[in-house]
Amino acid sequence: MTLLTPDGFILEAQNVAKSFPAQEQRLELFSALSLQVKPGESLAIIGRSGAGKSTLLSLLAGLDQPSSGHIKLAGRDLSLMDDAQRAAFRSQYISFIFQSFHLLPELSALDNVRLPLEIRGDKQAEQHALQWLKEVGLEKRVHHYPAQLSGGEQQRVAIARAFVTSPQLLFADEPTGNLDDETGQQIIEQLFRLNAEQQTTLILITHDPDLASRCQRCVTLNNGHLTERSL
Repeated sequence: MTLLTPDGFILEAQNVAKSFPAQEQRLELFSALSLQVKPGESLAIIGRSGAGKSTLLSLLAGLDQPSSGHIKLAGRDLSLMDDAQRAAFRSQYISFIFQSFHLLPELSALDNVRLPLEIRGDKQAEQHALQWLKEVGLEKRVHHYPAQLSGGEQQRVAIARAFVTSPQLLFADEPTGNLDDETGQQIIEQLFRLNAEQQTTLILITHDPDLASRCQRCVTLNNGHLTERSL
């Protein structure tokens, strides 16, 4: 069951601000930033390097706390949770795909994918992990370690790990940034195919306009403000 805010959104940011200490003053990255995302949507957040896209993703996913404002995910206000509660909430509802894969090098592809299920106590973790590795075309690489896999294969393991928990929201931060063009295109095709099949809400951080155009919506982060773009 998809949990929603009272207004029917799976994600809602209200007047969010984020600032950091910088020498004798505070650096304000953005202020009064608001965003609403419907369940099942695919949304791209684009902007120049240094605009704060990754910081915004961390806030929206509850990995970091805003200086002010509220972020509601799947009907829950993240500001009302402590760190342990936010971690448990992410484990239940959210998955991530990062530019640098973030696979555990000492674990095989199979173990990397089944780990989040084992943390949940899923007794069928290995079966589900094997199914998802097959889904991304790695059924013959399940016992290989990240160092034995190509960049594209490692990202496919990361995709399998992201989808194996059936998340309501998937955050992807520059998922093709470390891949060559051809491999990156294959990864994107796979990501959007699985997103459509699973009806997972996708929030994609990218600086690539072509990649952003694959999403249903696109917003630009510039000078601390989000602007909706037509595709």
